[in-house]
Amino acid sequence: MRMTLVCLILIFIGLGFDKGWWEVPRHWAPWAPLVIDDPMTPVTQWKLKQLQGDREGCLAALASVPNGELDYTPMADYTPVASCPLENMVRVRASSVSFNASFAATCPLALAWVMYERHRLQPLAESVLGSRVARVEHYGSFACRNIYHRPNARRSEHATAEALDVAAFRLADGRRISLSRDWGDEDPRGDFLRQVRDGGCDVFGNVLGPDYNAAHADHFHFGMRGFGVCR
Repeated sequence: MRMTLVCLILIFIGLGFDKGWWEVPRHWAPWAPLVIDDPMTPVTQWKLKQLQGDREGCLAALASVPNGELDYTPMADYTPVASCPLENMVRVRASSVSFNASFAATCPLALAWVMYERHRLQPLAESVLGSRVARVEHYGSFACRNIYHRPNARRSEHATAEALDVAAFRLADGRRISLSRDWGDEDPRGDFLRQVRDGGCDVFGNVLGPDYNAAHADHFHFGMRGFGVCR
């Protein structure tokens, strides 16, 4: 009896979608394209990962940023170092923030960063510190190396430009919040940094910071591999 009821419910749901009685909102539908300012859901991270091999789909999502709010250039595949070919790349120069330097990143990483910035970073800065982030200081995205520079280790996410290391945030009111100085403090600066880390956990595949190990004592590592590793 219970199985019959479940089958009838599933048939009814399927019929409803087929007849157009209701539809899944775009930001919840795995088959729908990503749009920058759509609400973020548990499906968003999965969609970002599907764009790793979909250059056109990823660029279309980046193109959904309102005009003038993202300065980037699509890049042809190239091999800057013999053992580290790069594919599906863009160069990011500015967004709602300026950067201490432009950076080359896989298109999904650039897309994840912009979504994170718009949906998490800027709202956190305004609610916790009362000012938007104007500038992000980073250590770069690409470095052809193994993790921790160990000769027998696997390749770092940086070897494929799938991670961005962020060290500090300059606010519009002039304040500078850095991990090397402010992490762990029991004040709004420290609270902001903790929430910045936590806010990336369902956007990026992994977010690593000072609580992870000494190698990340002065920066956040925002990477695309994995699902939700956050320390």
